[in-house]
This record gives sequence, C-alpha cells and structure tokens, in this order.
Amino acid sequence: MTTIALPIALGIIMLGLGLSLTLADFARVLKQPKAVITALFCQLIILPVVCFGLVLLFDLPPVLAVGMMMLAASPGGTTANLYSHLFRGDIALNISLTAVNSVIAVITLPVITNVAILYFEPFDDQLGLQWDKALEVFAIVLLPVALGMLIRRFWPRFADGMDKPVRIASVVILVVVIAGAVASNWKLLSENFAQLAVITILFCLISLGIGFVVPRMLKIGRRQAIATSFEIGIHNATLAIVIAQTVLGSTELMLPAAVYGVLMFFIAFGFGFLIRDRTPQQVHAEAPAIR
Repeated sequence: MTTIALPIALGIIMLGLGLSLTLADFARVLKQPKAVITALFCQLIILPVVCFGLVLLFDLPPVLAVGMMMLAASPGGTTANLYSHLFRGDIALNISLTAVNSVIAVITLPVITNVAILYFEPFDDQLGLQWDKALEVFAIVLLPVALGMLIRRFWPRFADGMDKPVRIASVVILVVVIAGAVASNWKLLSENFAQLAVITILFCLISLGIGFVVPRMLKIGRRQAIATSFEIGIHNATLAIVIAQTVLGSTELMLPAAVYGVLMFFIAFGFGFLIRDRTPQQVHAEAPAIR
C-alpha cells in the first residue's frame, strides 16, 4: 500500500503547488535576483554542509545520516508560503523560490543523496539513485506541478476553488504519512529518537536562522528575509519520505524526515514571532520592496 499511496499523496501535494503557480512566478525571479541567488546559495550549498557537520557531530547510524542529508537536499515545502503570510514575509518571493527550488531539486536531490550514500554506505547492495531512479524523482516532483500549472492556465476558477481543499488535504496527508512512518519503524525510532529530535530541531533552527540572517547581512529587505527564512527552514519532508520509501525502498531512511515533519511546525511558528515584520501593513503598500 505504501508504494502506491505515498506517491499519490505526494502527487496531490505537488499538484496543489502547481495550482498556485504561473509562468510569471518563474519570471519574477529576474526582478529580485539578489534575494533569489542568496536564497538558493543558502539552500543548495550552506545547508547541506551544515547538515553534514551535524550528522558527523551526532554520529548518527549510516541509514539515518543519509536520511538527514536527503532532508537537507529537499526543496522548501508549500507550508513556507503559509508561514510567510502569517508573519508578513514577501509571499511572491516565496512562491517564486518554491517554483525554482522544485525544478532544481530534480538534479540536486539525487546528487546529494548519492554522495551521502557513497560516504556513509548504509546499504551493502545498493549504490543509490541511478539514472532510472532519478527519472522517478523527476516524475514525482515535476509532473504533478506541471499538471497543476496547466489547470491554472486553462481553468483558473477551478484552480482557485481547489486551492483550499488541496491545502487541507496536504496537511492531512502529511500527518498520515508521518504516522505511518513512525508506526512501521517504531523500534528504530525509539532507539534513536533523542538523537533525531535534537539534530532535527538544531537543523531546523539553523536553517531558519541562516535564511534570515544571511539576506539581512547582504542588505536585503526584511520582508524578503522573512520569506527566505521560511523557504529555507521549512523543507518538504513528505518528498524526502516518499523518495526514501518508494524510490530507494528503505523505510529507515524516512525517519529523520518524519521526526522533522512533526517538530518543524512548532519551531517555525516560534521562530516567526522572533523575526516577524512589525511595520504597520499600510507602510508596505506605500514603500517599495528592497531587492
């Protein structure tokens, strides 16, 4: 059931992402190049290095170490848009970053996962994501997004009407997927929960912090930094779970993403209160965004 249900669940989530995207969201990247390049550098370079350091520091078992690296390589989740809206981030930037990150992840996620597998050697008879498996990642990530964008292009009213139901379904699906991952790996999880809880909390906090501090150091506007923080700090845990379970065929690999998927909601919510934009909303309507 998991090999069928999990890809369908992720497909619904990625379809929901596509329903909220247009080609203009990709084009908007050109209008905020500094913010986008900074976010992508943090997401694609800094975070995997940070995660690798944490994995070595905590001396995780090889299979859990690879699971953490897969999580670090996963793009931002759609939940980032919700948090950005709640704490007055630049939602348009969030949407653009999610769009671009989802495309880039088709390449970076298999690469980082393969490097982690080669280094930590969690399997005796498996080399990692080969070409055919990389094509599966492409199909899982991009095809539902493309379908959602086509629906929005030709049936915009239907897309708008489906936005809320799909978002609700995404949250429900995420909870069910995580519950299933926990239940099927209870022994391994209970043995390593303390380590996984601490390392995922640290990774989430560091990711959120990097996503906010680095843009601010580079004189990028506060609203853009808030958007970047959530985009970098909130990973698509469901994607990591599905790749682990259905593509690599390892339920143990999904445990870091499952623990992270539960804890990150509370961490991101608390972090949002620390960085939220306290400027009155009417000022935003008058002042242009800093790019």
